[in-house]
Amino acid sequence: MKDEEMRSQGAAGRRAEAREASSQGAAGQRMETRKRRNRRAEARKVRNQSRVDWRMERPEQGRSRRCARPLLAALAALMGCMLLLTGCHGSRGLDAFVMPESFDMAAEHEITFWAKNDTNKTQTAIYEQAIADFEKLYPNIHVNLRLYTDYGKIYNDVITNIATHTTPNVCITYPDHIATYLTGVNQVVPLEELFGDERYGLGGSEVKYDSPGKDEIIPQYLEECAFGGHYYAIPYMRSTESCYINKTYVEKLGFQMPDALTWDFVWEVSEAAMAMDGEGNFLVNGQKVLIPFIYKSTDNMMIQQIRQKGIGYSTEEGEILLFSDATKELLETIAEHTRTGAFSTFKVSSYPANFLNAGQCIFAIDSTAGATWMGCDAPLIDISPDKLVEFETEVLPIPQFDPANPQMISQGPSVCVFNKEDPQEVLASWLFAQYLLTDEVQIAYAQTEGYVPVTTKARQSQAYQDYLSRSGEDNALHYDVKIKATKLLLENVDHTFVTPVFNGSASLRDAAGQLIEETVKSIRRSQTVDDAYYGKLYEDLNARYHLDQLSRQDGSAQKEKADLGPLPRPAILLLSGLAVAWALMLFYVLFEKTKQRK
Repeated sequence: MKDEEMRSQGAAGRRAEAREASSQGAAGQRMETRKRRNRRAEARKVRNQSRVDWRMERPEQGRSRRCARPLLAALAALMGCMLLLTGCHGSRGLDAFVMPESFDMAAEHEITFWAKNDTNKTQTAIYEQAIADFEKLYPNIHVNLRLYTDYGKIYNDVITNIATHTTPNVCITYPDHIATYLTGVNQVVPLEELFGDERYGLGGSEVKYDSPGKDEIIPQYLEECAFGGHYYAIPYMRSTESCYINKTYVEKLGFQMPDALTWDFVWEVSEAAMAMDGEGNFLVNGQKVLIPFIYKSTDNMMIQQIRQKGIGYSTEEGEILLFSDATKELLETIAEHTRTGAFSTFKVSSYPANFLNAGQCIFAIDSTAGATWMGCDAPLIDISPDKLVEFETEVLPIPQFDPANPQMISQGPSVCVFNKEDPQEVLASWLFAQYLLTDEVQIAYAQTEGYVPVTTKARQSQAYQDYLSRSGEDNALHYDVKIKATKLLLENVDHTFVTPVFNGSASLRDAAGQLIEETVKSIRRSQTVDDAYYGKLYEDLNARYHLDQLSRQDGSAQKEKADLGPLPRPAILLLSGLAVAWALMLFYVLFEKTKQRK
C-alpha cells in the first residue's frame, strides 16, 4: 500500500515536472516568435522610412514611377482614338488619272454605264444597240447598263457610292451634279488630256469608230461642260423648254396666236379662260376642270424669269443672289394667278401633258424632250382614249418679258467618266463614252424626242436632215409636234444660256423651284402670303438647302484654289491630338533617360 502510494506520488511528481518543462518550452517558443515578428516590423519600418526619405529627396521620380503605366495606357488610348478618327474622317480618295501609253486590247474590262431613259423603250433599245455595236469593236470591254427614270436618283446614288468607291464608270448627268461629285478627291476624270490624245482622243487615229473631232462638237455645248478650269464631261444630247399650246382654245377665247409669246399674253388668256357658266362648267371646254397654265419644271421657270428680267441668281463664284425683292415681285405675280386658279405646277397638280390632251389646259410648258407626250395625236399618251379632246397643237418658245431679246435655258444630259485605280479601265470607259458621240447614236437618240445632236457632224448628215424634212408624215418617228420642238431649239441655240456651276449649284436650282412650289401650295391652302411670308420662306429655303453656308464662303473660285481656307474643325482636333500625343511620349522618353543618367 505504502509502495503504491510512493509510486503514485513519484508518478505525480514526474508529471508535474513534465508539465513545467513543457510550459517553459512553449513560453520560449512564443517569445522567439514575438522577437521574429518585431524584427520584421522593424525592417518594414526602416524600408518605408527609406522610401519616404527617397521621395522627399526626389519627388518627381516618385511620381514618375507611379504614373508611368497609367500615362502609357492613356497615350495608347489616345493614339487609338486618333487612328479611329483618321479612318472615320474620310478616305484618301484616288490618285489622279494618268494616261496610259497604249490601250491593252488583251486585258478584259467590265464597266458600268448609268443612264436615264424617260421610260421610253425606244431609248432603251438605242442604248442596248450602242453597247452591242461597241462591244463588237472592243470585245475585251463589257458594258453593263443600269437605267434610271430620274436624274435625281442617279445623283443620289453616285453621292452614296463615292464613299465606297463603287461609282459607275460612265454616267449620264448634269454639270451641277458633277460639281458636287468633285468634293471627292479625284473622283471625276478631267477630260482635256483624253480630248487631245492623238491616238485615243476625239477623232483619234487608233479609235475603232468614226469619232468626231473636238471642233465638230457644238462649241457652246462643250463649254457648258467646263468649270473649275477643266472639262469634266462631254455633252450627249441638248434640249430646252417649249410651250405646247391648245391653239383651238386660244382662238375660241377671241385671241390670235402671236409670233412670240409674252408672259402678259399667257396670263391674260389664262384669266379669260376662267369664265364659267351657271352650272360650274368652264365656258372654253365645257368641263368642270381647267387649269389654263401648268409649268412642269418650276426651277426652270424661276431661273428663266430671273434671267429675262436681269435679276441676280448667283455669281460664277457661288455667291447667292436669288433671295431678292425683285424675285419676290415675280413670285407675287405667280401668286396672283394661282389665287384665281389660272396657274399651277406639275408637283401640285400633275403632268401638264395629261391636262393638255384632256382639254383641261391651254399652255403646257415642258422640255422639248417631252414632245412625244404632247397633243391629241401624240405617240405616247398617258390618259385613256375616251378622255382625249381634239385640238390643234402649237409649239412656241417659252414666254418672254422682252420678245426682241429672247432668253431660254439650255439643258439636256452630259456624260462624265469616273476615275478608277486602273488607268486602263478609265481609258476603256472613255472609249465607250466617246462612242456615244458617233452619228449613229446621236441621230437615233435625238429622234426619240425633241432632242438635238451635239455635233455638227450629226446635224449636217443626210440622215438627220432627211428626218427633219419629213415632219408630219406619221405620228410616230416623224410626229410633227416633236419635230417642231426640235427645230425650235435648232433655231434658238444662240438665245440659250446655262447657270453658273459650283459646289452647291444643284441645291440653288432646287431652291429656285421651291420658291414657286411653296408659294402655289400656300395660296391653294388659303394661307396669308405677304412680305412676312416671303421673308420666312427665304430663311427656310436658305437653311433647308444650306445656301447660307455657301453665301458665307470667302473669295472667288480662283482664291479657293490657291487658298483652301481654314481646316475643318475635325481635322484641327485630329492634328492637335496627334501633336499632343507625340509630345507627351517624347517628354516621357527624355525624362526616363535623364533619370537613368543620374
